[in-house]
Amino acid sequence: MKSINTKDKNIPMSTKRIETLVDGIFAIAMTLLVLSLNVPQIPYPATNEQILDVLIRMAPQFFIYILSFILLATFWRINHTQFNLITKTDQKLLWINVFWLLLVALVPFSTNLVGDYGYLTVSMVFFDINLFLIGVLYNLNWHYAVKHNFLDHTVDQDFLKSRRTVNLSLPFCALIAAGLAFITPEYSSLVYFLIFFVKRFHL
Repeated sequence: MKSINTKDKNIPMSTKRIETLVDGIFAIAMTLLVLSLNVPQIPYPATNEQILDVLIRMAPQFFIYILSFILLATFWRINHTQFNLITKTDQKLLWINVFWLLLVALVPFSTNLVGDYGYLTVSMVFFDINLFLIGVLYNLNWHYAVKHNFLDHTVDQDFLKSRRTVNLSLPFCALIAAGLAFITPEYSSLVYFLIFFVKRFHL
């Protein structure tokens, strides 16, 4: 029987604990997103017209809430798909995922910031940088797994090429959105819908 050096930080490990942590963080982050929607305080007695007017004015907040929720759901789904193919991990891959989740957990804050100040460039750029870094670490996670042969042996080169295209779509869109935020911050986040077109043609 081959002896195992317990001091070796690169000992292959199961991915199950990472997947469990990912599920928990995403569940919390997606739930916290709703806190970006603050119920307006209208003096009693409120009228239907006042409520309707407030809801219409909250449209940008609803939009960024829905966009962030869908993006997080997309990240979770792709991560789940990838970890069906990543059969083992090590300490370095574990920490890549920990820092990735740190950024995922920041999304409710950046969403709340945009919900309140989405007409300002700084708020939108902060949101875009948050998503850009998520995309960078997401790519690093997949690249590291591929490089160290942590994938199932049945994964072919065509799939790897397609996966790289899908993974790069997030940081690419985030950079475009950040640039547009200096021109038209209110509409810069529409760029993220390009991700769904990329996924449709490459998955």
